[in-house]
Amino acid sequence: MKYLPALTASAVLSVLGACLGAAEGDPERGEALYLEHCVACHGVDLEGKGPMAGVMIIKPSDLTALSAGNDGVFPLVRVIKRIDGRDPLVSHGSPMPVYGTLFEGRDLALKTETGQPIMTSQPVADLTVYLEGVQK
Repeated sequence: MKYLPALTASAVLSVLGACLGAAEGDPERGEALYLEHCVACHGVDLEGKGPMAGVMIIKPSDLTALSAGNDGVFPLVRVIKRIDGRDPLVSHGSPMPVYGTLFEGRDLALKTETGQPIMTSQPVADLTVYLEGVQK
């Protein structure tokens, strides 16, 4: 009887990524999405001072300080879940994102800081990668 070699976690993620699509986001698309859908609350400078911030019950976060507020580690899972609605934030009468299905799309897996994959959509991955790149 022949035995198959054990697959490493990276090999499994590679196969998973190939089946589901590229396991990464595009920061340029993320920036475009941010400027179109997020800037009203979080502001052009991403510091939570957009024109709608003053009327919100829960003030928008400074998106450039997410890593600083998490011991220097970008909180990838928390950001993904907040954007895609798995961790809702009702600060303006409805869960964030208020755009609902707009951030849906082709599913893909992103590798978390622990090495485990988290599934999300391409637009959310794009936004997340963009936000990770603007940390102070």
